[in-house]
Amino acid sequence: MNPIAAGHPRILSIEDDLVLGAYVHEHLDRSGFQVTWCQNGQEGLALAREQSFDVVLMDILLPGMDGLAVLTQLRQSHSTPVLLMSALGAEADRISGFRLGADDYLPKPFSMAELRVRIEAILRRVALDRRPAPAVPAPSTDSLRFDDECGEVFYGEQAVGLTRSEYRLLETLKRADEVLSKAFLYQHVLKRGYAAHDRSLDMHISQIRRKLKAVGYTEREVLTVWGKGYILSAADEL
Repeated sequence: MNPIAAGHPRILSIEDDLVLGAYVHEHLDRSGFQVTWCQNGQEGLALAREQSFDVVLMDILLPGMDGLAVLTQLRQSHSTPVLLMSALGAEADRISGFRLGADDYLPKPFSMAELRVRIEAILRRVALDRRPAPAVPAPSTDSLRFDDECGEVFYGEQAVGLTRSEYRLLETLKRADEVLSKAFLYQHVLKRGYAAHDRSLDMHISQIRRKLKAVGYTEREVLTVWGKGYILSAADEL
């Protein structure tokens, strides 16, 4: 994991729109962030690899190398949180972004207030991930191992490959051992209010299911309890 800056959080903004990029840079700078801004994917990827940032804010449509390609290569070596931006309604881009390891998505156009809140929420989640949790012995029938230090879940010796948000969701469901509502998970894990049009929680849950299945884990699964929420449970327990 990349460490959180002791002083001003460091933001890498990758945005080729000169007007929007300058506005984002100015606003975040006034809000107490240390911002590095570049205008193309290749330069952004190089900076994200060479320097330590707390959050990468990245447009999907970039010249040369688009944001999804940058995200794919970045995730091969870095777990830096990534907040993607793209045009409102570009559902395919959102789904691809979450599958590739994005932590959040912000549709354009957006307000600077919402951008700041989304970044602050990511920083809080990272801080929570790094906070030592009380040792709770896992049930003897469950072979998943949660490593709080690196923010990863292991099945045997195999890493599941979760993003920070996915790790926090799965850990919260495991500790609760009961049905948790969407509103609760948005508020306590994603750190924002639940809105009917916001499908980021559903996408994170879908990715958790896919990744657990990919490593061959079948002992428990994230089940949908219609009208109530989600639970981590054996399929025959409901």
